[in-house]
Amino acid sequence: MNIQTKYFNEVTINKKDILHFEHGIPGFLEEKEFVILPLTEDNVYFVLQSVRTTELAFVVTNPFLFYKDYDFKLDEAIVEQLDIKQPTDVAVYSILTLQDPFEKTTANLQAPVIVNVKNNKAKQVILNDENYKTKHPLFKESPASVKG
Repeated sequence: MNIQTKYFNEVTINKKDILHFEHGIPGFLEEKEFVILPLTEDNVYFVLQSVRTTELAFVVTNPFLFYKDYDFKLDEAIVEQLDIKQPTDVAVYSILTLQDPFEKTTANLQAPVIVNVKNNKAKQVILNDENYKTKHPLFKESPASVKG
């Protein structure tokens, strides 16, 4: 199926790749279907694109690439809601707030997007951990040193 996107114009997606947010995401409760599209060739940055609303797209990344010590435990209710059987079923994304220059970009570590990669059920989870904020600097050091 074809969808209009914020960053890529029209793209063809496979219906099996659509993520299902049963209750939408905070601030967009009516938006229940998204797809993850690669933004960069190195698989570091992606776009979480609404299937229904062209202009609704979030740049996301795997937070563990930038924060090796990032850690949290999902409530049992969330594990059940997403039907998670084992840790390898889970992909975690952080929504980025893009800045100019890019080195000032921040990541929302307080509300990760959790995806069950086996069934494409997804949820943005609000963590009750005061160590994590909505605007953590993405780059603790220079971007070149993060890659290495």
